[in-house]
Amino acid sequence: MKNKIRLLSLVALVALVLTPMTAKAQRHTSDDSDFAERDEINQTYTLASGARVELRGINGMVDIETAAGTTAEVHIVRSARNRDDLNYHKIIIEPSANSLIVRGENDSDHGNHQVRHRVTLRLPRQIDLTVSGINGRTTVGAIDGPIQLNGINGTVDVGQAVGYAKISGINGRVKVNIVRLSERGINVSGINGGVELQFAEDLNADVEVTGINGRVNADVPNVTVMGKLERNNFRARVGAGGTPIIINGVNGHVKLTRGGVAG
Repeated sequence: MKNKIRLLSLVALVALVLTPMTAKAQRHTSDDSDFAERDEINQTYTLASGARVELRGINGMVDIETAAGTTAEVHIVRSARNRDDLNYHKIIIEPSANSLIVRGENDSDHGNHQVRHRVTLRLPRQIDLTVSGINGRTTVGAIDGPIQLNGINGTVDVGQAVGYAKISGINGRVKVNIVRLSERGINVSGINGGVELQFAEDLNADVEVTGINGRVNADVPNVTVMGKLERNNFRARVGAGGTPIIINGVNGHVKLTRGGVAG
């Protein structure tokens, strides 16, 4: 009974955290099409290996593609119902050799000026990526470096995680392909939707799942369940173990499946 009360309290907390983001998102419908009036930003920059890239405050869907090299391309479409509204909710780009910040303007007076954003970034794989405050689905390609994703109102799909990954405060399904991780591992928390982790065959990790409103489905080779198998809590060793993979506060099912290396 105590475990059930604790789980319900955790789910309620997750819902409370996500409520302000969801309420704010009511102005943005599920229709991702552009409004009639629009403008575009198309810029190219050069980034050093391991550069910090930050994307935040976007009202719309985000696609982050990656490739080898040092070139970063920024493609942004802003759309509104009339030209006057395009004077609001602008996108600010702050580039340097070691960082690239793309952020939505924090207007002091939003009024009824509705502007949608559609962001596509083509980035080097070797970066330190942070994405936050996104009102739309978010897709990330193969990142060879740390990833932090938080405050996203939409589904999240990470093509390949190689390094540390922290994903939190997501109002939607989360899917991550894990190939190799640093000693810090991966932390997933506060997810209002299902979570699917795809593991490479040679991955060694210790998995701990707690406080979920759903069940755990482990369909991967070389998995040893540790301790007593419970509905809402799960501990297992993948391969030889070692790297921590922590999942907690999920309002949905958790799936552990076989994955591979992204292209």
